Amino acid sequence: MEDFLGRSIEFLPLLWKGVLVTIQVTVGALLLSIVLGFVWALMGRSRLGPVRMISRTVINVIRGIPIIVQLFYVYFVLPEFGLSLDALAAGVVGLGVAYSVYQAENFRAGFESVDPALVEAAESLGLSERKILQRLLLPLAVRTALPPFGNTSIMLLKDSSIASTITVAELTRAGQLLAVSTFQNMTVYTLIALLYLAMSLPLTLAVHQLERRMKR
Repeated sequence: MEDFLGRSIEFLPLLWKGVLVTIQVTVGALLLSIVLGFVWALMGRSRLGPVRMISRTVINVIRGIPIIVQLFYVYFVLPEFGLSLDALAAGVVGLGVAYSVYQAENFRAGFESVDPALVEAAESLGLSERKILQRLLLPLAVRTALPPFGNTSIMLLKDSSIASTITVAELTRAGQLLAVSTFQNMTVYTLIALLYLAMSLPLTLAVHQLERRMKR
């Protein structure tokens, strides 16, 4: 136990750099996934059939391709088309696009939970589609979508470790390099697990607090 504590004090400063990169990747990808997911959800509600078909096709295609393959495509293939991204940016874009389809499903479930009679009443009052979205659909949909949104955010935090496959120096990558150089696998990977847990618990608590506020 003393050995573990002593090595932990020695290793934590090195792993902390990886934690900061993990937070960067997670926050960047989360914001991108929310924006894109909202776009896919709105397109899925369009009155135009081709727009709805595009939304559903995009969601099915992205959801059917492994995240690691999407990261490889962004990092290794896009430069062949003249779009080069550094590893961190590629990780954010790849994870953001991959998770946008899950956010879209969260938004869709939220929109569908709104009573159609409320929308009809708003339309009868002469409200525009934009005002109906802002004042009625979004507030009610967010309350329903919040629990799955929290789960999606935690999954994204954990899946940020996949970015290590394209050399992003996040927590898992930093831990792998440290384990290889020190041969202290048990200590290093235990610390990695505890650090991921330490990052996910505040996120879980924050979502629960938001849920309680929305219910009030």
